[in-house]
Amino acid sequence: MASKRILYVEDNFQNKRLVRKILASRGYEVLEADDGLTGVEMASRERPDLILMDISLPGIDGVEATRRIKTYAETSGIPIVALTANAMRGDRERFLAAGCDDYLPKPISTVDLLSMVGKFLDVVPGN
Repeated sequence: MASKRILYVEDNFQNKRLVRKILASRGYEVLEADDGLTGVEMASRERPDLILMDISLPGIDGVEATRRIKTYAETSGIPIVALTANAMRGDRERFLAAGCDDYLPKPISTVDLLSMVGKFLDVVPGN
């Protein structure tokens, strides 16, 4: 079985390194984009199984990138998890309204990240 592919849209090198290390150690293939526009283009071209979307990005932010990805028929079904350190009251609802399927606050813990990824990608035995 081919490994699941995850697109991580993030402009912070340290965050990318941490998430890549965690996910790669579990057998996931990690694709990376440094900004929102590149993330939209890569989602269309690569069709990953899941997108982890930072919200504070250069160019178009993660909310706008999510809206664009969810607009296109070929990418609208890809689950997107918003990631941000700027969690304020109402942000989760705003991210979900933009098309995100869930939300994970930063700093990211290994347990929370793997749990979230598993929620969208792991197949339950027997199903």
